[in-house]
Amino acid sequence: MQTKNDLPTVGKISPEIFDEVIYHRLGTKRDSVLVGPKNGVDAGIIDIGGGKVLALTTDPFFIVPQYGWERAAWFAVHILASDITTTGLPPQYMSIDLNLPMSITKDELEQMWNAVHSECEKLGITIVTGHTGKYDGCNYPMVGGCTLMSIGSKDAYITPAMAEVGDAVIMTKGCAIEATGIFAVTFKEKIAKNFGQHFADQAEDIFYQMSTVREALSLANIGVRKNGITAMHDATECGVYGGLVEIAQASKVGIVVEKEKIILSETVAKICELFDMDPYISISEGTLLATCKPHKVDEALQTLKEQNIDAAVIGEIVPAGEGMKLIEAGQQKPLEHPQVDPFWGAFAREIGG
Repeated sequence: MQTKNDLPTVGKISPEIFDEVIYHRLGTKRDSVLVGPKNGVDAGIIDIGGGKVLALTTDPFFIVPQYGWERAAWFAVHILASDITTTGLPPQYMSIDLNLPMSITKDELEQMWNAVHSECEKLGITIVTGHTGKYDGCNYPMVGGCTLMSIGSKDAYITPAMAEVGDAVIMTKGCAIEATGIFAVTFKEKIAKNFGQHFADQAEDIFYQMSTVREALSLANIGVRKNGITAMHDATECGVYGGLVEIAQASKVGIVVEKEKIILSETVAKICELFDMDPYISISEGTLLATCKPHKVDEALQTLKEQNIDAAVIGEIVPAGEGMKLIEAGQQKPLEHPQVDPFWGAFAREIGG
């Protein structure tokens, strides 16, 4: 059985392995690095002088041709854009490395890149440098790496390490958005067989919920730090529970969450049950977790409502000594990081058939 001190068979390494192997070996130290690599923190922050900072985030460039080139490119761009906008700053610049599989054709590359260009235009992203090539050993979906950058005011950025005691915890959309969205487009026939074609068609629309860009920038506009939103985090691997624990750990605080208040749509619940995934710990790109000063909670929820984004207050930040707790059916139990995301195993089972 895998433990937190093992390398995972697939997916992100555990916080313990990160701290042991990576965290204390970060090259030359510079005072200008305000926020460096840290488990659960989506972006780094560099002081560039003049009251300005540079925010950066890096991820694999994730292309799945089976989604269709336009949809695949949309997702690849939004994975990164969702992370950079958790700083409260809009995405501005992109650096991209494409290590493409030998099988890709010029026509396929052109379709993919046209879609990347189009989505970057919509989001205000300028592509400034990169590398493109075809190589043996490279394959979908990981076809390279990408960095997004934003420049903003030094007092206007936030990170998942800035949550404070007394803050309300807000979530958007619901659990397992990414797990459900990917399964809905990849295994649509099985979903239709079990729940009907109309259900399958509606479930497929969840794919385009796999972005937190709109809600992150909307929330940042109501104010940050003492004026409103103190932390934002995209609930990716290990889902909502994993993301909540990561915020608490990064901010060195405790957290109390009420399970019954966590948004779980009927569609998501049915698909997760069909594919044997726990929705609360399944990958959920598109679910934004935010902490907010009490006096701005109503404004935050109203702002999201105006964007037609479902949202709910699901808990509160408490002193570190109170720990991380989940209230379920009136009973308290520890809120723990799940370590292993069930999405990967479920996906492998379906692909293996």
